[in-house]
Amino acid sequence: MTDADALYAVSPLDGRYGSRTAPLSPYASEAALMRARVRVEVEYLIALADLEATPLELDLEERERLRDCYRAFAEEDAELIKKLETEGHGEFEATNHDVKAVEYFVRHRLPEDGDASPWIHFGLTSEDVNNLAHRLLVRGAVEEVLLPALYEVRDALADMAREHRDVAMLARTHGQPATPTTFGKEMAVYAARLGRATGRIREATDGLRGKLGGASGTYAAHVAAYPEVDWPAFAREFVAGLGLGFEPLTTQVNPCDDLAVLFDAFRGANDVLLDLDRDVWLYVSDRYLGQEAVEGETGSSTMPHKVNPIDFENSEGNLSKANSDLTFLADYVTTSRLQRDLSDSTVKRNVGAAFAHCLIGYTKTAAGLETVVPNEAVMRDDLENTPEIIGEAVQTILRREGHEDAYERVKALSRGRDVTLADFRDLFDDLDVPEDVREELRALAPGTYTGVAGALVDELE
Repeated sequence: MTDADALYAVSPLDGRYGSRTAPLSPYASEAALMRARVRVEVEYLIALADLEATPLELDLEERERLRDCYRAFAEEDAELIKKLETEGHGEFEATNHDVKAVEYFVRHRLPEDGDASPWIHFGLTSEDVNNLAHRLLVRGAVEEVLLPALYEVRDALADMAREHRDVAMLARTHGQPATPTTFGKEMAVYAARLGRATGRIREATDGLRGKLGGASGTYAAHVAAYPEVDWPAFAREFVAGLGLGFEPLTTQVNPCDDLAVLFDAFRGANDVLLDLDRDVWLYVSDRYLGQEAVEGETGSSTMPHKVNPIDFENSEGNLSKANSDLTFLADYVTTSRLQRDLSDSTVKRNVGAAFAHCLIGYTKTAAGLETVVPNEAVMRDDLENTPEIIGEAVQTILRREGHEDAYERVKALSRGRDVTLADFRDLFDDLDVPEDVREELRALAPGTYTGVAGALVDELE
């Protein structure tokens, strides 16, 4: 798509964000689906030739030529398939059926003196081809595009965690000042969560399952032609040869529970990043994080000083849209009236759009992380101006020393009041505690009250 074409695209995925979503084109475009269907049809034809029961024979040269139909699949091939579907070509009339057009395309590529034509799509229903093609594309999109993008974010978070492991920062619970933490530890939490989320995506991808059972999942046409062949075993071996698990019990459609698990796994990863995007936005708002200005970039149309956290905002919007789409897809593709209805066909064409919103979100978060830097001076000042946060440590030490009213005394001193370290020291002077405990209390300071936050970063794998 040219820049001019992008201006007229119906969806921003192919328009404004076309350059960001382009890596998904080999897995989410119509041409990609055509190529995957050709692959399934060709490999199925070759598998039939390996059956002793069939008279079909394909020598090594013929097999390689057939495989070139998808290995060397080009723009003109996609255009020919579309022409076979909508207009017809040569001896073939228009099919008005996308999978039948693929069958005719493979027939068109066969040598004229061969006898393989009757065996193309032998005993299959279109869903046998489609369910395998879709999963091959989904797997490729996940493994080659989406997971690498998520790994990039995870690694960036891990690097930030290690670099800033000991940078003390005021924490907030319920939006209120709370026990200090370190910026590194907070980023480590997100790196760890995202690591677990990508593991679930990887597991769900490995769990994709295909079917090859005919018009209602019974192998009826196959058995009618060759009752002596163990067709379920043949199907299991064929599907495994494509790198997919095998689903033996289906209707005409693959139940798609495996896709629903994958979509849910992506929603989990997206939820982690949405949480991150919103927290970083707040850190920028509180000036805990500074942003590197991009030369020539306009932050606001009216306020020249502004550097907006636009990458995180853009990521938040796209990941929210992705999650909405993924929820819809997971709900929809797992249902079908009786043995099959076609409503899922158009819905599955939108998997690529959901993945595209994911990809934009991942790349935007990654871009945003490259521009933010902890503002240690602001963090330090905020800690020093919030001395009441040592109250937790004070009452906990006093509990250790047997003071039953420890919590109440600190509460009376600090809740709803402006309090200083001097106020705490006056309290310490009045306490009936050994002198070494008094000195322990006097040594407390907001900037050092971070527990083992920095060391926790080392828990990252």
